[in-house]
Amino acid sequence: MTASTDYTAQEIIVVAGAKILENNKIVFVGTGLPMVAALLAKRTHAPGLIPVFEAGAVGPPLEVGLPISVGDSKTITGACYAKGLNAAFEMTQRGFADFDFIGGAEVDMYGNLNSTMIGDFPGGYQTPKVRLPGSGGASDMAASCERTILIVPHDKRKFSEKLQYVTSPGHLDGSPNARFKAGMQGKGPYRVITTKGIFDFEEESKRMRLIHTFPGETVESIQANTGFELLVADNVSEFTAPTQEEVRMIREDIDPNGAFVKRA
Repeated sequence: MTASTDYTAQEIIVVAGAKILENNKIVFVGTGLPMVAALLAKRTHAPGLIPVFEAGAVGPPLEVGLPISVGDSKTITGACYAKGLNAAFEMTQRGFADFDFIGGAEVDMYGNLNSTMIGDFPGGYQTPKVRLPGSGGASDMAASCERTILIVPHDKRKFSEKLQYVTSPGHLDGSPNARFKAGMQGKGPYRVITTKGIFDFEEESKRMRLIHTFPGETVESIQANTGFELLVADNVSEFTAPTQEEVRMIREDIDPNGAFVKRA
């Protein structure tokens, strides 16, 4: 397939997210770019992918188009079942979710995520500089699903040594069995996809590790835009640019109205 030279940061994030998702797995999908990535995966290499949405729909084929929220009627059309929010999360707590796919505004080296507030706040939680959307179901997803995929715009202020608020738990403090001791299940953060590259978490320390740079980025340029010391894989490589067909599918077939993937 011919690589595209005309793609946006959001489009390469979507393609990267889609490629991480595996066929015949269950993914709990958050609002926004995770929806676009899940739909791209279903229409390419993972037709058997089973999406789950917070409002309760399980396994819709998404043939009627891109949902714009987790409660959109498009998530219900053709679904295996739709039993409501409690049933969706109860399913994850029983271990029936291979992936969850969520976004946030700030992340630390252990994959803990902040989507609650940003900025100096002398009055504490009640008076932040910026109030963000909050957890929704993301905290429950991160605590219960087997593997978490995170999307975070790459900026030194957003990749922080210490979060201003922990909305969704990752590997906590990175200590052995930290999640288990806190009463969580699943393996926790699996991949972080940013506007600069893709990261995993080193098995022993649970610290974020660079595994792929995006075209135009280097290990040095990514570290310079990160607020903590990154680990770097021995075999770090450049992620392949989206193909022309992948970009076309995102723009024409999946999100033609630019609901989540904005045009340049």
